[in-house]
Amino acid sequence: MTPPSTAGTRQEPLTVRVFRQRFSSTPRGARLARHLTLHRLHEWGLGYGTDLSDAAALVVAELAANAVTHGRVPGRDFELCLTLVPHRTLAVEVSDARGERRPPSPGALVPEQDLADGGRGLALVDALADRWEVRDRAPVGKTVRAELDLPGETA
Repeated sequence: MTPPSTAGTRQEPLTVRVFRQRFSSTPRGARLARHLTLHRLHEWGLGYGTDLSDAAALVVAELAANAVTHGRVPGRDFELCLTLVPHRTLAVEVSDARGERRPPSPGALVPEQDLADGGRGLALVDALADRWEVRDRAPVGKTVRAELDLPGETA
């Protein structure tokens, strides 16, 4: 059986690109996640130094640092997943093994004091990402997902 013909409608094939990697829950692992993000985006045609590449690198840096600092479980890695849907979005997901220490949801962020040592990471993610959320991760842990719309496109 052949699919029904749609005269006059031609859709270009859509290739979704995915990069998934586990990293040690250490500052070195977080740095490597950021560097590999920049490298992978460059391979996918989103060159170094572009606004999207820089924003994605900052989002990965903050989420990876949070996974290492607040989500670390000894002997367990954190995971980075990048998903590029051409002409739409770049999704960044960072997962860790600690489920009981959840960050606030996007609407519940409380501004930190100006001189505080930390607490600005998720505010930065909130400013750079078009959407973000915290999800439960099976069998254990949590995933923070941030989406960045591609330039000139709407999701």
